Amino acid sequence: MLMARRWHLPFRLHVSVLIAVVVLLMGGLISAVDYDHSRRILEDDSANRVREMSRETANELQKMFTPASVAVKTLVYSGIVQAHTFAQRRAVLGVLHAILSASPGMEDIYVGYRNGDFFMLRAIRSEFQRESLQAPADARYALQVIERSVSPPVGRFVYFDDALRVIGQVARPDYPASYDPRERAWYRQALRQKRLIRTAPYVFSSVREIGTTLAMAAPDGGAVVGCDVNLDTLQRMLAAQDGLPGLAFALIGANGQLVASTLRFDPVLKATEELYRLAGMDEMRRVPILAQLAAGVRAAGGAAWRSATVADAQGQSWHLTVNRLDVDDIEPLYLSSAIRREDLMRSADHRLRVEALVTLAILVLSIPLTWLLAGVIARPLTQLAAQAATMRRFELAPGGEALNSHISEIDRLGQRMEEMKRTIRRFLDTIRAVAAEPDFERLVPLLLTEMLAEAHADAGVLYLANEDGTLLQPAAARDTRRASVDEVLRPLEVAQAPALIRTALAGNRACAGRLSNPEIVQAGLSHFRLGAGDAAVVPLVNREGVLIGAFVLLHSAPLEQMQLSFIAELTGLFVSAIETRELIRTQRALFEAFIQLIAKAIDAKSPHTGGHCNRVPELAKMLARAACSAGDGPWRDFDLDARQWEALHVAAWLHDCGKITTPEYVIDKATKLETLYDRIHEVRMRFEVLKCEAEIHCLEAIAAGMARDRAEAARDALLGELDAEFAFVAACNEGGESMDPARVERLGRIGARTWRRTLDDRLGVSQDERRRQARMPRAPLPVRERLLADKAEHRIERETAAPFDMADNRWGFRMRVPELLFNRGELHNLAIARGTLSDEERFKINEHILQTIMMLSQLPFPRHLRNVPEIAGGHHEKIDGTGYPKGLRGDQMSPLARMMAIADIFEALTAGDRPYKRGKTLSEAISIMAAMQQAQHIDAGLFALFLRSGVYLDYARRFMSPEQIDEVDLARYLGPAATAGA
Repeated sequence: MLMARRWHLPFRLHVSVLIAVVVLLMGGLISAVDYDHSRRILEDDSANRVREMSRETANELQKMFTPASVAVKTLVYSGIVQAHTFAQRRAVLGVLHAILSASPGMEDIYVGYRNGDFFMLRAIRSEFQRESLQAPADARYALQVIERSVSPPVGRFVYFDDALRVIGQVARPDYPASYDPRERAWYRQALRQKRLIRTAPYVFSSVREIGTTLAMAAPDGGAVVGCDVNLDTLQRMLAAQDGLPGLAFALIGANGQLVASTLRFDPVLKATEELYRLAGMDEMRRVPILAQLAAGVRAAGGAAWRSATVADAQGQSWHLTVNRLDVDDIEPLYLSSAIRREDLMRSADHRLRVEALVTLAILVLSIPLTWLLAGVIARPLTQLAAQAATMRRFELAPGGEALNSHISEIDRLGQRMEEMKRTIRRFLDTIRAVAAEPDFERLVPLLLTEMLAEAHADAGVLYLANEDGTLLQPAAARDTRRASVDEVLRPLEVAQAPALIRTALAGNRACAGRLSNPEIVQAGLSHFRLGAGDAAVVPLVNREGVLIGAFVLLHSAPLEQMQLSFIAELTGLFVSAIETRELIRTQRALFEAFIQLIAKAIDAKSPHTGGHCNRVPELAKMLARAACSAGDGPWRDFDLDARQWEALHVAAWLHDCGKITTPEYVIDKATKLETLYDRIHEVRMRFEVLKCEAEIHCLEAIAAGMARDRAEAARDALLGELDAEFAFVAACNEGGESMDPARVERLGRIGARTWRRTLDDRLGVSQDERRRQARMPRAPLPVRERLLADKAEHRIERETAAPFDMADNRWGFRMRVPELLFNRGELHNLAIARGTLSDEERFKINEHILQTIMMLSQLPFPRHLRNVPEIAGGHHEKIDGTGYPKGLRGDQMSPLARMMAIADIFEALTAGDRPYKRGKTLSEAISIMAAMQQAQHIDAGLFALFLRSGVYLDYARRFMSPEQIDEVDLARYLGPAATAGA
C-alpha cells in the first residue's frame, strides 16, 4: 500500500515527465547509437592490433621451432640413435655442433637411450651457464655424457671451444645416479605419442630463462632425440610493441603458466634453492591485469579465437581477447590481450558526455511549457479521482456532482464511472444475499429471485442438470406477477428443448432470443401464461467446464446485450455458491458414510462386539435429548446447537474406532490358553504322551520281572492321576472360577511333571518365534520338558516404546503399561485370577480407547468438532477419577463425555448379540449401574435423568428383546417423589 501511494502523482506531473522521458529517450537513443558506433570502431581497432600481434608471435614461434623440429626429426633417422658406444656417438658431434651454431634459439640437443645412456651437446652462451657447468673460461660448448653399459656407470662433462676442440674434461661419477633420461617427461611422452612432441614451457635452470623441449622417439623406440628451445625472444618482442594505452599482452601456455608479457612482471619464480618455475594462475591473480589475461585463456577453453567483456572483483570492466597460436601439430600457446574498458572507450565516453549535455539543455527548456498545458487537462480528472475514492470506500449511494468536460474521452469516462458504480452496488447486494444463506434448499430459490431482479425478467426457472447433462430438473420457479407458482414443472430433456436453450447449453454461453408459443409448450413453460416473447438462457458451468444447471428467463421486452453480459458474469457467483453448498453437502454425506463404515467394520470384525457401535450413538442422542428437554433440575439450562449435535453424533459413532487396532483373537479369547487357537489341545497331547509313557513303563517293568498285577496297578494309578490333573488344568483354562493360591500351587505341581521330547522344536516355526527361542541355548535331544512351562519364547516384548508409555505424553494418558506386549506363558495364563485375559491382554483390550483418542486427535477436525476426541475418549473414565485412560474426575469431563459413558455401559450390559454372554434384563442392568453410581463410577445426575426421563425404557423397546424387558423399581433408585414425578 505504501508503494502504491508513493507513485500517486498529479496528472500534470505525469505529462511533464512523459515529455521529459521522450526528450531523454530521443537524446539517449542518438547518443547510444553514436556511442555504439564508436565502440565498434575502437573494438575492431583493438582486435586488429591483437591479430597483427598474433601473426607476428606465430611467425616468431615458427622461426624458433622449425629448425629445431627439423633437426630432431632428422636425427631420429640418423646413425646416432643406433650408436652404442661413446666413440660412435662422438662421430656425429660435428652434426650437433652445426645444428646449434645455425639455431641461436636452441640451447642444446641430446639423445636419451633405452638402456639409460645419455648424450647431450649444450651451447654455453652466458656466464651463468658457465658457472653452473663449471666450464673453462674459453669453453663454448659442453658435452654431457652418461654410459650405463659399463660398470659402474660413467658420467663426464667434456668442454669444447668454437672449433669443437677439446679444452677440458671432468668426470662426474654422481651424474648417472642423479639423472636418468628414461624418467624424464619428454622421454616418456615421446615414446607414448610416437610423434614430435613439445613440452609445456618451463624455466631452464642452466640459464634461468624460459623455454620448451621438443622430442621425438626413434622408429624402433630404442632412443629419443630432444632439444631445448629458448623462448626469451618472445618476451623481448612483446615488450617492443607500441599499442593502445593500457593494452597488455601475455603469452600463456595451455597449462595456465605465464611465458611472456608486456608487463613489468618476471614470470620466473624460485621454486627451490636450485630450481625455478613459471608463474601460474595463483601468482597472476595478484596483478589485476594479469589475472584478467589468465582468466581469458581459461574461459576460451581451447577455442581458436575468443573476445569478451568481463568485470573483475573491483568492479572494473575489461575487454579481453584470446588467440590460439598453432605451430605444426604440437601443443599450442595462447596470446591473450586485456585492456580496461575505460581505456578502450576514452574517446567515445567524451563524445557521449557532450551529447548528454545537449539533451539536458533541450529538456530544461521543454518542462515549463509542458507543465502549463497539463494543468488545463488535469482539472476534470481530479473530479474523477474524487469519485473513484468514494467508490474505493464503497460509498456507492446515487447522487453527487455531475462531471462536465470539453474533452470527449474524459466526459465519457465520467458517464462510465457512474454506470460502474450502479453495477457494483447491485453486485454487492447480490453477494450479501447469497452469502447469508447457508442452506442449499433455501439457496436455490434465492438465486432465482436475485437473477430475476438483476435481469428485470417477468418469470424464470432455475434448472439443475443431471450427471451427464442430458436432463434439466427444475429446482425453483418464480413469476414476478404472482406470489407463487403452484404448478409443478416437468423435467426438460436437453435434446428435446427449444433451439434457443440447446444453442446456449451447447456453447456454454448466455443467449437471448424469442420463444414461440410451440417452443414455450415444448419447454414446459406454459404455466407462466406469458405466451410467445423474449427469453434469455444462461448456462451454469463449473470450473471443469461441466454443465450443472441453467437459468431460463422470460421477458416482455428484448434484453440488452450489456445486461445479458452482466447476468452472464453474475452466474459465476451463483455457480460458485451452488458448487460450494453442494460440495459441503456431499462431503458431509461422505464423512458420515466413512464414520458409519468404520463403526460397522468394528462391529463386523468380531461377534463379541455385536452391534455396539451402531446402538451407542442412538442411546447417547436419546439421553442428550432428554437433557435438552429437562425443565427443572441440574439440566434445565442444558442445550445443544446444531454443531454440538454434530460433534456428539461423530464422537458416538467413532467412540470405539481404536478397536480396529486390537487383535481379533484377544477380543475373542474365550479360554486362558487361547491365542490364535486354544493351546489346551497341546497340553492334552502332552498328557496323552505321559499316559503312553506310563503304558510303556508298565510293559518294561513286566518284562524286567515285576508281577503283572503290581505293574498294572501302578500304571492305572498313574493314569487316573493324569486324567484328574488334566481335568483340573482344563477347568482352570475355562476361566469360570477364581484362582486361589491353592489352585495356583497345584498348577505348579502338575506343570513340574516332565515329558520326553525327541524332535527339534525350532523346526518349521516363524522367524519371530525362532528369534525368541534363540534367547535360550538349544537343548540336546532327547530332552525332558516340563508339562506346563513359561518359556522365553512365550515372552513377546515391545519392539519400540509405545508413544503413550511416557508420563508426559501429549494426550495426558495415565495408564500403567505392562512390561511385555504379550506373555503367552502357559502357567502365567492358567494362573489368571479371574476371566481369561492376562494383564497384557487386558491392557491390549483397554488400549483401544488410547488408539481412539490418538487416531481422532490426528484428524483435522473443523473448529466445532475439535472436542470429538474428548467426547469419544471419555466413556471409560469414572467420576471419582479411577477410570482410564486419563484418570479424569467428573468435573474434568464434559457433559457429553459423561453421557457417552452411561450409553456405553448400558448398551454393553443389555446387548443380546454377544456370543460369550447373555444380555442382562432391564432390572439387572439398572441394578448394576446403580451400584456403579454409588461407587462414583458414573454421573449420578445423568443416571437419575436416564431413569426419570424414561430413556432406558424407550431404548429397551427399540433394541432389546421382549424377554429382557422386565419391571424396574424406580423408587428404589430415585425415591417415591421422583417416581411419582416421572
